[in-house]
Amino acid sequence: MSNVKLDEGLIQGDSVRALLDSAMNAGDGLLRLTPTWVPRSFLHPGRRIKLHPGDYYRFGADRGGIDERWFGSTTEAANEGRVWHEGLSFCLHDGKKFLLKDAIAERGADIVGKKIFDQYDRWPVYSKFFDNMGPIPHHMHQSFEDAKLVGQEGKPESYYFPPQLNNVDNNFAYTFMGLEPGTQPEDVRRCLENWNAGDNGILDLSRAYRLKRGTGWLIPPGVLHAPGSLCTYEPQWGSDVFGMYQSIVEGRYVPWSLLVKDMPEEKHQDLDFIVGQLDWDKNVDTHFKNSNYLEPVRDEDRSGDGFEDLWIVYGTVDGRQLFSAKELTIQPGAKCTLKDPGASSWITVQGRGRMGKLDLQTPAMIRFGENTSDEVFISHTAATGGVEIENLGTEPLVGLRYFGPDTHGNLPKAGS
Repeated sequence: MSNVKLDEGLIQGDSVRALLDSAMNAGDGLLRLTPTWVPRSFLHPGRRIKLHPGDYYRFGADRGGIDERWFGSTTEAANEGRVWHEGLSFCLHDGKKFLLKDAIAERGADIVGKKIFDQYDRWPVYSKFFDNMGPIPHHMHQSFEDAKLVGQEGKPESYYFPPQLNNVDNNFAYTFMGLEPGTQPEDVRRCLENWNAGDNGILDLSRAYRLKRGTGWLIPPGVLHAPGSLCTYEPQWGSDVFGMYQSIVEGRYVPWSLLVKDMPEEKHQDLDFIVGQLDWDKNVDTHFKNSNYLEPVRDEDRSGDGFEDLWIVYGTVDGRQLFSAKELTIQPGAKCTLKDPGASSWITVQGRGRMGKLDLQTPAMIRFGENTSDEVFISHTAATGGVEIENLGTEPLVGLRYFGPDTHGNLPKAGS
């Protein structure tokens, strides 16, 4: 396994169309995806995403450990020293791989839907398992307006804590979010001034919330958050911008470059500009939990005898429905026809079964470079036509799927 390359034998160029057509026909619009692993140089893997214990540093120890697996992604990971395809999902058919990004370029209307493809010319969202041993720095993701200053897009995101991926808490199962009401911009500025004096104290301005399995959060851009150590399913906008506002985490120094990496170069020492990228009203919201906390909501229209479909990510960001996610549970021996108004990316987190003609199997352990049967992209064509899913195992079959913008007419409001 030492020389395995994830892109080995990848089909590109003119050959993609024929292979894609064959895959779409064989799967009735379902595309099998392979695991997409992403390392982070500044983090410590939580070791709950099923990767073999010997494979967490397969990109090289200098690149950091693998603590993320991305789903249905056409978004590149913004990592220094990255391999060219880092963050991009591969489709697998007849033993051959091709990029989901290339598939959408070929048949975007069929795969992500005409409305999304016409507006964005891509699949503009993605999700991941984010799995860390301890907390990460208090950071924010830029707004669309601020990210545009460096040629990027903003990144609202969301969290859900799947019980199946969280058998242990790891080091700190709490997340600091926002800032205490009454905090002033000069308080944050003072923390930035003290960057090299040790811990800059920014967590003193925030509060931590205990993380609860089977629930989630909606995090708008510009809101500070220091995610805790539960393994998290994170539907989000298709961008990898961020700014770290905390100088030391668990004794590890955070370089200034990770604060300003997605800010204009001439602003890298402009503390007022850096503080100004925070959405102040949302950070000091006196009812922060009420505004951002998500309990699962049963979708009565898509639940029935032996199966239940739950909203796990819902609500809007500044009035816009940018992404959403659901959790489908099917009991042993039961089956249902899944019919959604738009495309989605599916990951199986428990059990064994089938989706249409594709097998579903939750792996216990995955070697780096190994293909699995747990991940599927449900094209717009398949989703709107209806896909039969059947539990062929002895335990519940559970899958998470996330959707693109403006897909649902019955999306619950945050706070439901």
